[in-house]
Amino acid sequence: MPDQQTSPRRRRPLAALRSWPRWARVSSYVAAGLVLVLLAGVVTVGVLLRRPLPEWSGTAELPGLEAEVEVVRDEHGVPQVYADSLTDLVQAQGYVHAQERFFEMDVRRHATAGRLAEMFGEAALDSDRAVRTMGWRRVAERELAIVAPRTRQVLEAYADGVNAYLHQRSPSQLAVEYTVLNGSGLGYRAEDWSPVDSLAWLKAMAWDLRGNMGDEVERALTAAAVGERRAEQLWPAYPFDEHAPIVDGGAVVDGVFEPEATTGGTRLPQRPAWRGDTGWSKALRSVRDALDAVPSWLGRGDGIGSNSWVVDGEHSATGAPLLANDPHLGVSMPGVWMQMGLHCRTVSEACPMEVAGFTFSGVPGVVIGHNADIAWGFTNLGPDVADLYLERVVGDGFRYDGDVLPLRTRTETIEVRGADPVTIEVRATAHGPLLSDVDDDLAAVGKATGEELAVALAWTALQPSATADAILAMNTATDWDSFREAAASFAVPAQNLVYADRAGHIGYQAPGMVPIRKSGNDGRWPAEGWRPEDDWSGETVPFAGLPHVLDPEEGFVVTANQAVVGPDYPYALTQDWDRGYRAQRIRDLLVEEGELSVAEMLELQLDDRNPMAATLVPYLLDIDLPRGYASAGQRLLDGWDGSQSADSAAAAYYNVVWRTLLEHTFHDELPEDVWPDGGQRWFAVVSGLLREPADPWWDDVTTEDVVERRDDVLRSALLEARDELTRLQSRHPEDWSWGALHTLELRSPSLGESGIGPVEALVNRGPWEVGGGSSTVDATAWDAAAGYAVTSAPSMRMVVSLADLDDSRWINLTGVSGHPASGHYTDQTDLWARGETIAWPFSREAVEAAGEDVLRLVPGEDD
Repeated sequence: MPDQQTSPRRRRPLAALRSWPRWARVSSYVAAGLVLVLLAGVVTVGVLLRRPLPEWSGTAELPGLEAEVEVVRDEHGVPQVYADSLTDLVQAQGYVHAQERFFEMDVRRHATAGRLAEMFGEAALDSDRAVRTMGWRRVAERELAIVAPRTRQVLEAYADGVNAYLHQRSPSQLAVEYTVLNGSGLGYRAEDWSPVDSLAWLKAMAWDLRGNMGDEVERALTAAAVGERRAEQLWPAYPFDEHAPIVDGGAVVDGVFEPEATTGGTRLPQRPAWRGDTGWSKALRSVRDALDAVPSWLGRGDGIGSNSWVVDGEHSATGAPLLANDPHLGVSMPGVWMQMGLHCRTVSEACPMEVAGFTFSGVPGVVIGHNADIAWGFTNLGPDVADLYLERVVGDGFRYDGDVLPLRTRTETIEVRGADPVTIEVRATAHGPLLSDVDDDLAAVGKATGEELAVALAWTALQPSATADAILAMNTATDWDSFREAAASFAVPAQNLVYADRAGHIGYQAPGMVPIRKSGNDGRWPAEGWRPEDDWSGETVPFAGLPHVLDPEEGFVVTANQAVVGPDYPYALTQDWDRGYRAQRIRDLLVEEGELSVAEMLELQLDDRNPMAATLVPYLLDIDLPRGYASAGQRLLDGWDGSQSADSAAAAYYNVVWRTLLEHTFHDELPEDVWPDGGQRWFAVVSGLLREPADPWWDDVTTEDVVERRDDVLRSALLEARDELTRLQSRHPEDWSWGALHTLELRSPSLGESGIGPVEALVNRGPWEVGGGSSTVDATAWDAAAGYAVTSAPSMRMVVSLADLDDSRWINLTGVSGHPASGHYTDQTDLWARGETIAWPFSREAVEAAGEDVLRLVPGEDD
């Protein structure tokens, strides 16, 4: 049977379908290791697979503890940690994270330090060059000096816990991946964990959620191909009259956002910085290559988003608030989250934590979840916090305001497995590092011609901040005021924060470091670095001026990456919002339901109604097709309500039509690297074009003496989709299913992309047939330029009941364990794919009732 992800007609190179860069496919080293492992025999392989599995019960020594710590695990291996002091608690958290996820933590810290080539060789050099150029770890080192003393204490205690586990185990006892890698002679032993390793992970999180940097590049490359006017057509404005923002109302008065105010300051003037110069395409493509070379730990692309909403007691069947969250991130093995509870046996100022939720392995504390008093959720706010500056470099300087100013330079040496070290020169202008320098060929051309066309990166995450303080402060917040105080430190990545507490309040807060630009730069296009009016002003939007609301009159708050606030808001946050299809659907369903239970909140997370279907399907049904075979698929759409369950034949046909429509409309004029992915932005684009049957986009410029119109493209899409599904699934439309096309595969970002079947089978899992789709509430996104496979998805789902915290529910995309031989590697994935959740015990009584294994960590002697 032909490949069900990409038809032969549209097949693209395998690398284009991978979300992970070339370094992840290190076949030579992995192959050597695999041969050695397989020669040992099947029995030995089983032993090697199980050797890294941690102890879940009994007693283990943890040097540095002040007193005994208990780790109680339920049937899914979810740990709940109990201690008498804060340092003991987070030290145990580090120990448990290392037990389950150390290889993931280790690869990630190599990536964030620009040291992947040490493990994976020359294939990782592009990633290391980009990260070293930006200097992620250098920024993290500076952040360690500015975080609060208690945060530094927590980071150090967490690192002590990780290191205690490392010192007790050989590489083969830490992860089977080390056995495979060392089988080829790597001789790798893990370095001690450090507080900076934890802070550097926050840079990776900020990188994946960095806002519209990709849009800046795509706009410029699109304008180079079709002109600025037609490029603007492909980025429609946010439809405020159709999709409500998060905070509907309010105004900034004297620098302070007042939710009840109706008038405020004047919007700061902005005008585009782009002047239509298309000579920068090569430099911008080099930047795009640099962006793509960096590993994506959370995911990237139009499908990366999230849902979170909260309802008050009047809209809840429990009489108290309910809060839901399901972040939509890239799919990988293991998933990015690890569930955990952190409990001080006696809560006090000295030991203030009583919290449970979703953690990042490598970072202390809980990122999303609830404590005994409040609950919170995140979605990506997506402000424009990064700008690309076009720079004219002359020798050792760069042009600025009629002068030539000196570049800042430093050298970095990258160790490379199996090859000589590589030394790079990192150059920076006043705006930031020259990201285009990652492309050696581009820099060489510039130096030969006397003037380089380079691109610098200005990004708030390259400025040290105290985001780590915010995570810990949220864990211990007890009310709205202390929660907002914690949020004020959450600098990057800027997130939409939804809030609920056991006193019955609900709220929303926008935090983050958002630059204020001068009037020459609106952030949508690459800026001209030699023009002072295109600079940032040096100030950021004050926290007091960021939108927030407590106990809104309508009784709920919905955030799904839509516009945060209306167009009269005086500060420019961004113009590249998600266009609000998911958000409006959630709002409509909340209003329709009126009063929700925990089960109904969970059901809403699974809503799979395609928001584009109601617009497009009537046009498709108006196309006259021959009866019989040709129109059999079209007939499925008559009466279809747009729902996209995994077993839906109509959804299968519709989405193949959609993908084909995009191909016929845009591929003839747009460069391949900006072909439509088919997500929410393209819903808005095509909705506008459908009303213009003679718009030039409908015409195929490759056909001579023929001018295609809208209905020609729709007809071709309907007919070709019928043929494609016949090839991929069946001649009989009743046998088609969306899930057979739209599959979820969970792949390890390192060995899982090796290209060697047995190794990939060891660490990868799937496929699962799933429903949903791009910009549905159940947001299992796919890339129409590549195939139908899931590229991002709800990385977890949770609903917190503030009436009874033990009645809350949660589920992870994968299990808590990163060990392929563990029963908790993907034990939650089947449940996730069926839309089910598991119990989320919080009280000591509930945790003990659910507990199946208890590990006691006791003080021990240092080695």
